[in-house]
Amino acid sequence: MVGMRRLALVGALVAAGLASAALPAAAQSRREMQMMADIRMLQEQTQQLQQQLAAALVQIGDTLKQLSARADDQSEATRKGFADQKLNVDQVGGDLRVVKERVDETNVRITSLSQEIEALRIAIPRFPPPLTTDPTASGDSATAAVPPPPGGLPDPGLPGDQAPAAALPAINPGISPQRLYDTAWTDYTAGQWTLCIEGFSTYLRSFPRSEAADDAQFYIGECNYADGKYPDAMDAYNRVIVNFPRGDKVPDAYYKRGMAFERMGQIDRARESWETLLKLYPDAEVARLGKQNLDRLARSRGL
Repeated sequence: MVGMRRLALVGALVAAGLASAALPAAAQSRREMQMMADIRMLQEQTQQLQQQLAAALVQIGDTLKQLSARADDQSEATRKGFADQKLNVDQVGGDLRVVKERVDETNVRITSLSQEIEALRIAIPRFPPPLTTDPTASGDSATAAVPPPPGGLPDPGLPGDQAPAAALPAINPGISPQRLYDTAWTDYTAGQWTLCIEGFSTYLRSFPRSEAADDAQFYIGECNYADGKYPDAMDAYNRVIVNFPRGDKVPDAYYKRGMAFERMGQIDRARESWETLLKLYPDAEVARLGKQNLDRLARSRGL
């Protein structure tokens, strides 16, 4: 009886132990199942996010392609616009160059015609106006009524072809200023100093207000300088400086005047001429030569 009771008690204890062991195992299993369910849910959400991200990347890629295409189109349109504008600018520039060349050509023709007209005007002799008499008046009163022409009449005792030399034109009838200048220039390049001086002097007497008058005066000095006539050359250079202060030959005249002074042994005046050149025309091409000469003089004196 006692054994039966003990067996029953042991069985009860075993059953209670088994029951107490089974309860935590069931709770743990439920937690694991919940965690597995959560993991699967997270995996599904991750897959959905990956799919959405892939779709967003595809959409972004398409948008970037569209933007890139638009940018290329706009860039191409801009390049084309710039090319068209450059073409228009080049065309306008070409047209302006053509117009400028034509204007320059027209100016040259006008200048040439003006010189021809001036040459003809100088070459045409001035005849006195014919004497008009009143048939009703006496010879003396008619003669007295006509005023003498300006400058007076030629001496009636001299034939018409023996008029004073001052009344004759300074150059041959009809010769143009350019031809006269070119002739003198040819003599200069050929070393014909006397003919060169005569030609440029005639040009200056005939066309003292022409654009090349300062050049003619300067080359008179160059001819004298080349011929060794330094005082005459210095005088010609002074005339360039005094008579043509706005001419483009003034810097050259200062430089060559200094050279003439140096050849004449007047070193101080040569230095003064070159210093004036550097002061008034520091950017002229001959200013560099004047500076070299001043440095040379300084070295020769040991300064």
